[in-house]
Amino acid sequence: MSALLKLSLKRGALVTAANWQVVIVQFVADTLFKTLIAVPIVGGLALVALVVGGNPFDLLRLDDLTRTVSTMVSVLLAQPLALVAFAVALGVILTGGSILMFAVKAGSVTVLLAGDRAAHAIEVPPLRMSAMRAANQATLERFSGGVRRLFSRYLRLGVALTIAYLLIALAYLAFVFGPSLSPTFDALALTLASLVVLAVITLVNFIYLLLQIVMAAEDCAITEAVPHVARLLRRRTKEIAQVLASILALMLMATAASIMATTALGLIAFVPFVGLAALPLQVIAWLVRGVVFQYVGLTGVATYLRMHLAVQSAGVAVETPSNGLSEVTRA
Repeated sequence: MSALLKLSLKRGALVTAANWQVVIVQFVADTLFKTLIAVPIVGGLALVALVVGGNPFDLLRLDDLTRTVSTMVSVLLAQPLALVAFAVALGVILTGGSILMFAVKAGSVTVLLAGDRAAHAIEVPPLRMSAMRAANQATLERFSGGVRRLFSRYLRLGVALTIAYLLIALAYLAFVFGPSLSPTFDALALTLASLVVLAVITLVNFIYLLLQIVMAAEDCAITEAVPHVARLLRRRTKEIAQVLASILALMLMATAASIMATTALGLIAFVPFVGLAALPLQVIAWLVRGVVFQYVGLTGVATYLRMHLAVQSAGVAVETPSNGLSEVTRA
């Protein structure tokens, strides 16, 4: 990894740390979204328990998750009204939660953009508290202003992302339920198809994130942001790939550390009296894990934002579809 790239990552980490408020806001919004999604799922499990009998908590056993999902799907398919109610409830939650996340991301990117522009050379040692205070641009007015300015554009971009997800899902289902290959290659083909779908979804999410960043930095629409993203990817392909790999590696390490901590706390829970401390420790570990994940993700956003601003400050000519003319953008 080059020294310039290390400085870019360091700058992104410091700008994000200076604006720690947006990390907390992102964590709270993400937790709320996941909690809301759990509501219709728990309701579906309760309905399944009423139909088949038994305790609904028995269906939540992780050691037999496949049986739980298959039982839930079969019962809902046998009850059309229940299936429709479950689908509507899940759709409402997903729609409302997604809109909330679009608004939060608009405010967060706006704050990080202001923080990067005010940070000067914060990545160059020595690090001083005055530089951190200057980079802290997290105010309620700036956050809400970013929501008002970018929300409608982020919402349209989110609709496009949903359509892309649907197309990927339809293509995957068409492959799975299409003409069968030879039995020898069915399992291998299904595994490869799943890996391809995972890679495509990761790429789509990455392009979606870059579009969000460019739309905030350039204050432009989706169609105007596309050529900027294409230019950024073409001129900074290696650096962007290295940043993405670094962020994914940090996510994997955080996940591994979380699994190890959960396992260790699970062993403590079996110890009499001492096990009473396992629950608050597990809650603390969950909070730390969630905040770290959001911090790493926003560090990536701040780093990509700095790379885009560096490309634009060099006076890069970009073809915009609005007027068809070549415009030069300078910082």
